[in-house]
Amino acid sequence: MKQMIAYCGLVCETCPIHLATLEEDKSLQSAMRELIADQCSKIYEMETKPEDITDCDGCMANTGRLFSGCFKCEIRRCASLKKIENCAYCTEYPCLSLKDHFLLDPGARARLEKIRKKINI
Repeated sequence: MKQMIAYCGLVCETCPIHLATLEEDKSLQSAMRELIADQCSKIYEMETKPEDITDCDGCMANTGRLFSGCFKCEIRRCASLKKIENCAYCTEYPCLSLKDHFLLDPGARARLEKIRKKINI
């Protein structure tokens, strides 16, 4: 099964926000969202409350369920406008926004680099 890789290189299946979306136990889901809000505040310096952690099926999903922070994501907006599968396919790779993202998530860079090698860019 093909991994669902976000535009920025994040693996959606392992994203805490996506996992909280899939959680059926509402009390566990609530606890997960509290932890995620705390992490978003600390790691990404976002003013985030648990109620801000909305359901998300991935930034490329057409379900309408998207994390509230993704609506503001420059990387998502750019890649979506360019109609590319993810940033590995971009002729401007890596852009400044992506380089900043890689500082927070080096694994994303490794995933996108691996894709670029496969597609010979």
